[in-house]
Amino acid sequence: MSGLRARLAAGDTVFGTFLGLGSALATEACAVAGFDWLLVDLEHGGGDERALLQQQLAGEARGVPMLARVESAERIRTGRLLDAGVAGVMFPRLDTAGDVQDAVRHLRYPPEGDRGVATYNRVYDFGLRPEGLDTANDGVVGIVQIESRRALHAVAGIAAVPGVDVLFVGPRDLSTDLGCAGRFDAPEFTAALDDVLAAAKDAGIAAGILAGDAGQAAAYAALGFRFVGVGSDASLLARCATEAVRALRLPPAGPGYLRPGSLRAGGAGRPPG
Repeated sequence: MSGLRARLAAGDTVFGTFLGLGSALATEACAVAGFDWLLVDLEHGGGDERALLQQQLAGEARGVPMLARVESAERIRTGRLLDAGVAGVMFPRLDTAGDVQDAVRHLRYPPEGDRGVATYNRVYDFGLRPEGLDTANDGVVGIVQIESRRALHAVAGIAAVPGVDVLFVGPRDLSTDLGCAGRFDAPEFTAALDDVLAAAKDAGIAAGILAGDAGQAAAYAALGFRFVGVGSDASLLARCATEAVRALRLPPAGPGYLRPGSLRAGGAGRPPG
């Protein structure tokens, strides 16, 4: 076991963000920011599998583990992502331990799973590194989302499925299904978080969740969540842009700070620097 899966097994807390813009440059910008992982969102994001490859290349070039969320748990969808080189796969909308068993089998080669075997693809250097098959099953991170009442009721069984490394709460979906949409301080929702944390702890795996901002992410980490997403490339950009525009529309900081003509060379009241 190596890489991100080893860090999770060792008890590390890792922070990342979702990639929904389908942009290699946005991926690289998030990579250089210092996140521990990046996840290409094929369920809700704007890119497809072709865009994923360019994002994969950008993230790998900066040494950041790349993950992907599939749009469905079909075997072929998971296999294509793994052949492209992702370090792990997130499965949405799985409600039972049986659903999860079927899905995580797609992450591994026989006899542990049912991943199709080929070595002429990118992850094995186009046929030049077939020996990678020997250790491929050990490194893949399996992430299962807990997004419904049914999944919450089955969470202990889901956590116990071999190959599940992270139970990941989808806050919007789960709170909506619990009848408290978007109210993350509602008793029903906080009780659900306790259930997920307990199931993960009992199974010796990590609990994960998506946070809206860094403050919320830190609070979730303090509760015991160890695989924490902080928004997405799109939401981070939109928030930063909104804050910049809001600041620009505030009243001037002081009398004459930016009088007409003050930005011309030698003008009075030029901003410092």
